[in-house]
Amino acid sequence: MKKFLTVPIALSLSVGSLFAGNPQRVGSAGASELLNNPWARNSGWGNVNTAGVRGVESVFLNIAGIANTENLEIAFTNTQWLSGSDITINSIGLVKTVGNSGALAFSINNFSYGDLVVRTEAQPDGGIATISPYAAIITGGYSQKFTESIYGGINLKFYNQGLPNLSVSALLVDAGVQYHTGEENRLKFGITLRNVGPSASFGGDGLSIQAMVPGGGYSQTFSSRSAKFEFPSNLVIGGSYDFFLGGDQLLTAAVNFQSNSLQKDEYGLGLEYSFRRLFMARAGYTIFDNRQDAQQTNIHTGLAAGISFMIPMSKETGSDLAIDYSIRTTRTPFMGTHSLGVRLSL
Repeated sequence: MKKFLTVPIALSLSVGSLFAGNPQRVGSAGASELLNNPWARNSGWGNVNTAGVRGVESVFLNIAGIANTENLEIAFTNTQWLSGSDITINSIGLVKTVGNSGALAFSINNFSYGDLVVRTEAQPDGGIATISPYAAIITGGYSQKFTESIYGGINLKFYNQGLPNLSVSALLVDAGVQYHTGEENRLKFGITLRNVGPSASFGGDGLSIQAMVPGGGYSQTFSSRSAKFEFPSNLVIGGSYDFFLGGDQLLTAAVNFQSNSLQKDEYGLGLEYSFRRLFMARAGYTIFDNRQDAQQTNIHTGLAAGISFMIPMSKETGSDLAIDYSIRTTRTPFMGTHSLGVRLSL
C-alpha cells in the first residue's frame, strides 16, 4: 500500500510544474470537447466531485471512481451546450464490475454542431451545399479497488473530429486515484491526470486546392500542411467530506483544484444535499484564475446547479432509476448549458 500511495504523490509533484495555468495560451489548444463534462449529475455542482464521483460519470471526472460501482450502471445524457448555439452532446455509457474488486467502463460522447453553409470565392453567399461538422470521444477504462480505502484506474480515449474532407484522430490517456477514509468513509481525496497524448494535426482533401499555375496555362493541385496542436491536458486534485444530518439526510461539501496546461487554472467548491437518496440538490461555483490579465475569458460564469430524483425499482436487487438535470450559467448571448440525463443502476 505504501508503494501505491507514492504514485499519485510523485505524479502530482513531477507534473505540477508542467501544468501551471497559462493565460498567454488560452484558446490555443485543440479538441476543447475534451474539457466539456457531458454528464448531468456532477456538472450540476461544478465538476468538483473528483474525490467522490462513482459510476459512469467517473469516466470524465476521475476514472478511479468506476471501481465504486456496485454491479452495473447505464447512463444517457443529452446536453444543450451553450443554449442558442445549436451545439448538442449526446452521451451514453456503462460500467460493469468484474471479479471481486475491478470494474470496466465504456462510453461514447457525440458532438453535433448543426449544418453550416458552404461558401466559396465564386459563391460567397452559399447556395452550394451544407456540411455537418462532427466530433466524437470513445472511451474505455478499467479501475480496481486495491484496499478498502484506495481505488485506482486508467482510461483510454479515442478522439475524432472533422468535416467530410478534413479530420483528425488521436489516442489519449487518463489516470486517477481516490482515497476514502474516516468513519463510514466520510473523508475522500482524489487526484487525476487527464487528456495526456501527443500533438496532432488535421489531414484530408480539405487541405488541397486546384488552381492555375502562374504563366503555365494549366491547373494543378496544391496541398498545404496543417499545423500541429496540443491537447488540453490537466491535473485535478479534490477533496470532499460527508456530514450526516440525521433523518436520512446527507450534506456533502467538496473542493477542487484544476491546473490546466493551456488555459487558466480553476478553483471549485460545491455542496450536495441528499434526502434518503431519493432526492438530491446541488450547487457549485468555479473561480477562474484571472490574476495575471484581470479578464474573464471563459464563456461560463462559474455558477452551476442541479437536481436528481431516484426511483427505486427493486428492493431485492437494490436497482433504481435516476433522473438528473443540471444548468451551468453563461455570459450573453448564450442562455446557459443544460443537461438532462437518466441513470439505471442494477
